Amino acid sequence: ATQGLQFAQKPGKRKMQIKNAGKNAYLSCLYSRDAQNVGSMFSRLLFLFIFIPIAELYLLIMVGARIGFLPTLGLVVFTGILGASLARQQGLSTLAKIQSELQSGRPPTDKLIEGAMIVVGGIVLITPGILTDLFGFALMVPKFRKRLAGSLKKSFGGNFSTIRPNSGGKPGDKDSFKNSRDDVIDV
Repeated sequence: ATQGLQFAQKPGKRKMQIKNAGKNAYLSCLYSRDAQNVGSMFSRLLFLFIFIPIAELYLLIMVGARIGFLPTLGLVVFTGILGASLARQQGLSTLAKIQSELQSGRPPTDKLIEGAMIVVGGIVLITPGILTDLFGFALMVPKFRKRLAGSLKKSFGGNFSTIRPNSGGKPGDKDSFKNSRDDVIDV
């Protein structure tokens, strides 16, 4: 038996065959879509961690040259304090709305998304910068946050599946939330 690694190219697919001691093990990789997603994710991370900080630094230097070092430092500290207090106020308001929706028996999906956006907005408001402060303050505006939450919910909605109770099960039955493709056997 030969040991080795063989690649067979097919359109849109790469199949890797590993031979070891006469036994075959197959690893199939769909690289066309995965490679695009990795490249897209890399470009997003590059933009997030390289280009945005460079732009922020450039804007802070330009503002510092225009109004001076101490006023620029005061502006950064002021937006950080204001952002933290806004995030606290908006977060407590959203938490109260989440609790009221839970008490009424409705799932608080929109409010949970908005709460996560408030946390992100608070974090970017604390970090020094002008672009991040604009984005953070935009996330503190309820109308903007609701629109963004709606679009996020639509874009992520197709990626999740919902398990619904079987028609024959009673609420509270241990079998009432089985999926038709469920292959787990409870003992």
